[in-house]
Amino acid sequence: MTIKFEVNGKPVEIDAPADTPLLWVLRDDLDLTGTKFGCGIGECGACTVHVGGRATRSCITPISSLEGASITTIEGLDPQGNHPVQEAWRNQQVPQCGYCQSGQIMQAVTLLNDFPNPTDADIDGVMGGSLCRCMTYIRIRKAIKEAAVNMPGGETSNGQN
Repeated sequence: MTIKFEVNGKPVEIDAPADTPLLWVLRDDLDLTGTKFGCGIGECGACTVHVGGRATRSCITPISSLEGASITTIEGLDPQGNHPVQEAWRNQQVPQCGYCQSGQIMQAVTLLNDFPNPTDADIDGVMGGSLCRCMTYIRIRKAIKEAAVNMPGGETSNGQN
């Protein structure tokens, strides 16, 4: 099956079985290895990318559902790695092993698009499905709050830092 879609602003045409997960197309066919395999059942979040601007678990997203879709991976979030969420991740020294971080960052961007000034409950509710084996959840929360202030349209202080 041939599927045409866009990845990080570039047109892509993939010929693969319809049930091939997007994760494997990204990693194996397009050599975009920032998106990680974690659980393979959409539970951990390591494989999170944006499809149409929404956080999506790529390990359970068949390419047959992506005709004409616009996909953004961690590599396409900001070519220089300077998206406000990526900067906050560095500032707060979030990663330890780093394995889950691309998925965490992609999920956090969607969170901030939905909740520009997130509360702890908003963060916990949205990020709760993204697992970090190094347990850096406190730093993740701090980074999200920092990024909220620095995102376009962010407030100068959200009163929760």
